[in-house]
Amino acid sequence: MQRCGISEVLKSFEENEDIKLVLLRRNSNALELVKIRSMADELGIRVIEGSDNDLWRMSRDNTQGIPDVLALVGRDPNLSFDEVISTGGLIWLLAGAAYPVNIGFCIRTAEVSGANAVFVDAELSNTERKAAKRASMKAHRFIPVFWGDGFEAAKSAKDRGFKIVSLEDIGGKTPWNTDLTGDIMLIVGGERNGIPQNILDISDEIIRVPMSGFVPSFNLQAPLSVVAIEAQRQRGI
Repeated sequence: MQRCGISEVLKSFEENEDIKLVLLRRNSNALELVKIRSMADELGIRVIEGSDNDLWRMSRDNTQGIPDVLALVGRDPNLSFDEVISTGGLIWLLAGAAYPVNIGFCIRTAEVSGANAVFVDAELSNTERKAAKRASMKAHRFIPVFWGDGFEAAKSAKDRGFKIVSLEDIGGKTPWNTDLTGDIMLIVGGERNGIPQNILDISDEIIRVPMSGFVPSFNLQAPLSVVAIEAQRQRGI
């Protein structure tokens, strides 16, 4: 959740909201930022600075100009994967995605729709990972993003009580006929090969987004967005 602008952020501090990160506008002359930085330092809250472009692109409301400060409330982007699954919530797993831009867009969609974390199983070089982060519009700075073995991530989540829901063409239910609340891991597969069979085998449910055209599949981002929005609606985020 975002708090946008000096008045909202100060109110958030005053009401003892669970602020995890403060983003200050670099080179701003607003005197209130000194107070906000001091309050954050006193509480051990991480403070980072961003350019005018960063603040403008990331702000929920820039109709009154570029905000001087943004605050992230409720989700700690620095949690470990074990801490995330211990806390519970909604985790996205990208199992075998190959294209950095698609991965970045998916991270951005997961973040903006209120997910608790993203796990990426993809064989990318360091340069390609950087490209994925750029494509996410820096959303990776505001949500935990992990890279590693997707099957092990899904198995760990399942062992901790998460429902495992895979999104594949073979699914028998649609997202809007599926319970997407509670502790849940939602999984999308790679652009070419889909979700690996070993992950499908441990899934509690396999769902699909209906298609009615000639082309046999959506782009990876589209079904993830559909399910993310439906999960957001059901979870009342």
